[in-house]
Amino acid sequence: MADVNPKNDYLVTEKLVKRFDEAVAVDEVNLSIKQGEIFALLGSSGCGKSTLLRMLAGFETPTSGRILLSGQDVASLAPYERPFNMMFQSYALFPHLDIWENIAFGLKREGLPGAEIRQRVGEMLDLVQLTPYAKRKPHQLSGGQQQRVALARSLAKRPKVLLLDEPLGALDKKLREQTQFELVNIIEKVGVTCVMVTHDQEEAMTMAGRIAVMSKGRVQQVGSPQEVYEYPSNRFVADFIGSVNLFEGKLSVDEPDHCAAQTPIGEMHVGHSVSGTLGMPVAMAVRPEKVSIGKQAPHNVSHNLFHGRVKEIAYFGSYNTYIVVTSGGVRVKITEPNGSHLDLLDITWEDDVYFWWDDTDAVLLRN
Repeated sequence: MADVNPKNDYLVTEKLVKRFDEAVAVDEVNLSIKQGEIFALLGSSGCGKSTLLRMLAGFETPTSGRILLSGQDVASLAPYERPFNMMFQSYALFPHLDIWENIAFGLKREGLPGAEIRQRVGEMLDLVQLTPYAKRKPHQLSGGQQQRVALARSLAKRPKVLLLDEPLGALDKKLREQTQFELVNIIEKVGVTCVMVTHDQEEAMTMAGRIAVMSKGRVQQVGSPQEVYEYPSNRFVADFIGSVNLFEGKLSVDEPDHCAAQTPIGEMHVGHSVSGTLGMPVAMAVRPEKVSIGKQAPHNVSHNLFHGRVKEIAYFGSYNTYIVVTSGGVRVKITEPNGSHLDLLDITWEDDVYFWWDDTDAVLLRN
């Protein structure tokens, strides 16, 4: 759970709850988001992330809890009274208006002077690099260009907080990857605080400075992309973010600087403590890319060295994936960059192999 300090953080939720009849969609969420930060709410469908975003926007009323912006509670304000703007997945562009008019629409409704509208629209078109397309209709633009128009329209009103609901969900994979960087550059150039919702792990890790991983209405972990990937706080986060090997076991060693767990394939060591009770159930989490594989046992490895047989191999261009099964039937996933070890070229189906990892490459999780 994130520490909440309204004096130091720009956008804060305090024990935010949303119930629909008996169902709890958002369950006492505490978040602290800094000014100018790109913050992602990440989770699968039904985890509560979109409901949370809609409460920030004012489209849903919290059952209880507070939403603070610069220390002021805005939870009771109508959407138009909040200095927020939301960009929807569908973009919601007006098909009968050209791009210039789409961007100007909200400014005209606010009654801004014509000169200021022209200035702001011009700035936004320059920002998203669409000035030559100002007189085109939305259907005459590509999906990525339409997405930039929607962003320009959202930023034209100069909101203090920009809310993005699956901002790249309507784009195909290749265009989505290209647009991620464009979107981040535009947002950072403007300096607006941004909260985005996504179910796409790569999107969250590429675009956001920090991520809140959600499940069943609760925040499971908040941290940088590296923190949530390398140091998951529980087995849900470890399993949800990327791919992971989870080995069930019981705590066998617990020292201030290291601990170990007895598992079905042997004792596993990790370079941190858990301050637990010996014998308690735990799980060891090891990312597939942290595991090394070879036909010969390495001479300089004393811990976390195991043996198995190759049952599956998959070629993915830049890396290979191996599924190794131990004598006890435990399946271990290993990914290795192509060309990283010459002896990997000789590994094939049904080969007996060794696999190992460093103490610092695993995380021990409480059950």
